[in-house]
Amino acid sequence: MCGTTLGGFSALEAVSAGLCNPFSANRDGINIGEAAAVFLLTAEDAPVRLLGVGESSDAHHVSAPDPEGHGALAAMRAALDDAGLTPSDIAYVNLHGTATALNDSMEGKAVHALFGDATPCSSTKAMTGHTLGAAGACEAAFLWLTLNPAHNPDGRLPPHLWDGAPDPEIPPLNLIGPGATFSGGLPAGPAAMLSNSFAFGGSNVALVLGRGDRR
Repeated sequence: MCGTTLGGFSALEAVSAGLCNPFSANRDGINIGEAAAVFLLTAEDAPVRLLGVGESSDAHHVSAPDPEGHGALAAMRAALDDAGLTPSDIAYVNLHGTATALNDSMEGKAVHALFGDATPCSSTKAMTGHTLGAAGACEAAFLWLTLNPAHNPDGRLPPHLWDGAPDPEIPPLNLIGPGATFSGGLPAGPAAMLSNSFAFGGSNVALVLGRGDRR
């Protein structure tokens, strides 16, 4: 792992002293992790499909996101539009959820504005750390594994691991614990999920993946 990367985030006071704690009132920064994921996109039938992509730019600050989450919301809406879906079609949202004060606050506002407090959500960074350039692919892989019946016949959802102390300044989200499933198990029919990835400079991307039997 590159020492310059660690030093840079430490200089921003963005690295947690312990395990990261996404969306908690006690969050104090990220854990830096390492990961890699590779996807092969083809026109052939497959258990999981890429249904939609949405991108936006905050044009707000070199490192801080728009505090109201307008860019994040625009990216999620664009991904749903690209997929031809509505928020009610999304069974689960993989949050960017870095456990920094500004990111979690703005993402909570954006996700709540679009999905309310019922759609199951979690940040997997409490399990992997923030893998930086690999984070988007790593978290898309969580969606792929969750949606694939061969890998997840029970419909288990990635858990949100934290101290359970919600920040009263963040609108409520349905942050799910270990053992949660959606719809009582993996549905026999279609299902779709969304993953958020945000970056310095206000770059926002949302992906929608769905089961391959979606019509």
